[in-house]
Parts: sequence; structure tokens; C-alpha cells
Amino acid sequence: MNYIIFDIEATCWDGAAPSDTQEIIEIGAVLLNDYSEVIGTFDKFIRPIVHPTLSIFCKRLTSIQQEDVDRSKKFPQVIEAFQDWAEIYDEDYTLCSWGDFDRKIMIDNCELHQLDSYWVDQHINVKKQYKNIRGLKKTRGLRTSVEKEGFEFTGIHHRAISDAENLAKIFIKYFDEWVV
Repeated sequence: MNYIIFDIEATCWDGAAPSDTQEIIEIGAVLLNDYSEVIGTFDKFIRPIVHPTLSIFCKRLTSIQQEDVDRSKKFPQVIEAFQDWAEIYDEDYTLCSWGDFDRKIMIDNCELHQLDSYWVDQHINVKKQYKNIRGLKKTRGLRTSVEKEGFEFTGIHHRAISDAENLAKIFIKYFDEWVV
């Protein structure tokens, strides 16, 4: 079984959004094998089509710049590359993210681009399970959880690859406790 620890960054606004559609602008992932060993990473920007211009708020929050998405491929091409990288058609796999937002937006973006989304169903909500494993009264943010576990939060918070790499630290620490 492969575990795909992934994180999504999406179009966002401070206050009212121009529509209900949020588009993925970055996907970052760490691939773990059944022995909790890192066997690869994936990081790609995605060019949004519904709202192609990033808001000032989004650029500040994520540090993703307009030119990063402008020179990127659109969602269908990047998701195909992601699926090939993760070998989702050849291997048993489980997608793992901090919360359910990443899974939901992946499904929404697949629907937006008229792509199948069934492959997203095999998913662990690490945030929810982590709360239960640790016996916490409420969920914590990723950065707080990483630091409470004694790890240094590395990279840039709210960048998909950095968040995926930091989430992998927690996932590996409790590797035998996740319920698929």
C-alpha cells in the first residue's frame, strides 16, 4: 500500500468570493510506502481558469505569485501527471490530508473539468484521526500539531509541498495507528 500525503492550495479571497468556485493552484505530495519510507515527492502549480487572476490576499497567504500559475498547466494535465506519479492505477493507495478540504476541493475540481473523481474516495482525514489518537478535545492546526509533536515546521506554511512534507512527519510518527 502506498500513502499519498497531499496538500492543496486554492484560489482564495479576503471576504466575499466572486463565486462559489475555488480552483486548485498548487498540489504538493509525499509518497510513502508500506514501511513508512518516503519514496517520492510531487509539487506542481496549476493555472486556474474560472478566476485566473490571484487575489492579493491569496498571494500573501500562500506566497504563490501570479507568474507561478500563469506559466503552469491546467488542472487536467497536472492531475494526470499526479495520478501517474502516484501510480494510482497500478498500486493500492490511500490519499491522506489534514482535514477534508483537500479531498472535497479535489472532487470539485474534477467535476469542474468533467473528470472522474472516484479515485479520491480512498482517503484518510488525518486531522480528525490525529485528534482521536491524541485524545484532544478539539482539532489543532497543522503547524501547531507539528510543533507539539516536537518537530520543526519547515518550509513555507500554506505552500502545498511544505504542508505535505510537515504532515508526513506526523503521519510517519503514528504510522501504525491510522485507520484506512
